[in-house]
Amino acid sequence: MRPRVGGDERVGWDEQVGWDEGFEEASRRAAASTLEVARRRGLVDIGYTTVDTPVGTLFVASTGRGLVRLAFPEEPFDNVLEELADTLSPRLLEDPKRTDAARRQLEAYFEGRVHRFRTALDWSLTPPGFSRRVLEATAAIPFGSVSTYGDVAKRAGSPRAARAAGNALHDNPIPIVVPCHRVVPSGGGVGKYGGQEWRKEFLLDLEGALAAP
Repeated sequence: MRPRVGGDERVGWDEQVGWDEGFEEASRRAAASTLEVARRRGLVDIGYTTVDTPVGTLFVASTGRGLVRLAFPEEPFDNVLEELADTLSPRLLEDPKRTDAARRQLEAYFEGRVHRFRTALDWSLTPPGFSRRVLEATAAIPFGSVSTYGDVAKRAGSPRAARAAGNALHDNPIPIVVPCHRVVPSGGGVGKYGGQEWRKEFLLDLEGALAAP
């Protein structure tokens, strides 16, 4: 009797799918177990995750002090991980729990439910000095408002350092939460933005800060 080839192939396919699903589930459990052990032993210095938003998938990383890094998709996330490992600590793991507060506030911000970020910040990637003062002054700009590069430089203690303030904002390691998009040129327009100008316009429009045409 000729074997029913089609039936045998189907059985083999079902077995393969079942094996793949079982392997994936076992892998997830193993990863979760490894992460929990690392947490208990204090082996996670930096936890990271990704967040889907209207301006693209964002990379978010937090330390025990607070949110330390937020990156747009144009920055390869592997490069950001390497930066964090070289600059802060190689003990980093994907850990949604460590980044949960920042993730929830970002989601609420884009849904229009949050006008002020209250998550703690870790300024480790911005050493003390003029650049830090620029970012701290920028963090104080209210939702729905804008400031100029000159104004931010003045608040940071150097009224004539508008260009240096722009450089500090370009290197902002925590955009959106430290709202460098709220700093615009005194001559009009939205100005340049490390996360691309369309994102700056989107964020200002979201906050109702764009001037009417």
